[in-house]
Amino acid sequence: MIKNITKGTVISDDYKICSSILCKARGLMFRRNPAALVFEFNREQRNSLHMMFVFFLIDVIFLDKDKKVVEIKENFRPFAMYIPKNKSQYVIELEKGKIAESRCEIGDIIAL
Repeated sequence: MIKNITKGTVISDDYKICSSILCKARGLMFRRNPAALVFEFNREQRNSLHMMFVFFLIDVIFLDKDKKVVEIKENFRPFAMYIPKNKSQYVIELEKGKIAESRCEIGDIIAL
C-alpha cells in the first residue's frame, strides 16, 4: 500500500517496485491499464520520464530520500517527456486522478 502519511489517505492499494534497469526502461509501456509503479534509485538525481508507447494519462509523484514529495506531475500525456526541476530518489507512477483523490501535495510524507 502507498499511503500519504501527512494526509492519512491511501494513494494506491497495490504497487510494484521497479529497481532493475529493465523494469525501469519498460515502465508502463505497452500495458493496457495503469498500474502503480515505484521506481527506486540508488541516490537522489533528476529522473527524466518519457511516455513512449504508453497510451493513457498518468499521475507522477517524485520523492526524495526521506520519501517526502518534492515534485508532482498530474495528467502526464502519452508520447510526452518530462524533466523534473528537483532531484528524487523514488518516482511513483499512478493512475490518473490519484494525486487529487489522495490530496497529495509537495512536502507530504509518503509510506511505501
